[in-house]
Amino acid sequence: MHKTKDQLYEKINDLKTKNEFEEEISKIKKDNDELFDDDTAALFIIDKLGRNQENICKIIDLEHGMECTIFGKVIDIHKSRRFNRKNGTQGRVINLDISDGTGNCRLALWDKDVDLVEKQSIKNNTNIKIINGYVKDGFNGIEINVGRYGLIEINPANTPEQVEEYIPDPNEITGKIIKIEPTKAFFKDDGEFGFVTYVEIETKNGIEQITLWDKKVKEIQNFKLGEQVNIKNINFKEKNGKKEIHTKNKSIIERV
Repeated sequence: MHKTKDQLYEKINDLKTKNEFEEEISKIKKDNDELFDDDTAALFIIDKLGRNQENICKIIDLEHGMECTIFGKVIDIHKSRRFNRKNGTQGRVINLDISDGTGNCRLALWDKDVDLVEKQSIKNNTNIKIINGYVKDGFNGIEINVGRYGLIEINPANTPEQVEEYIPDPNEITGKIIKIEPTKAFFKDDGEFGFVTYVEIETKNGIEQITLWDKKVKEIQNFKLGEQVNIKNINFKEKNGKKEIHTKNKSIIERV
């Protein structure tokens, strides 16, 4: 939930006087060409002082509608694009894929933040911190955005060790189908039926088990044991120290 600068000040009132706090807000706004409002500048101060801990999340725990702070390493950068808003102004957006050792997600940067990529302040393998980002279900799965009240920090000093050491998995798998488990049905939270199955793919690096959901369960029935397939746009997670591979709605299963 968005907090005002007065609410944020309560987190550091033992470190700074109110006048010092207000002066620092003014300086941050001036240094950033007045692109930040008071509340966003205040959040930046709180975070720098290590008092923005309550909403720090791991990628594996992200859910639609959350507002949170996450760390991640950039593993892929897509092309930026321009678009026209309903009010006639033009905007820019660029999508990045990031990982934190627990999973991957899409990061959307808008307008002025696109310059961070185009001027190469952010590149592949750059560690970043998204402060007060908002999460939604995007076209390619879970997505975090840096909105009006969000900030992005490059190579933060307090990057967790798991982000530093993480070597991302590719987002596709190619190999031979060696096993397809029977389909299981279950009730979703909304009362509708869901479907899940598991397949084993023999790749050049060994055997991988992939969990398929709903529409992908139906699609895999068109394939036979022994066929070579390529499954694109998959999602990697870690649960109880074990890697899991899942399909998403936008995953693609095709013959090789």
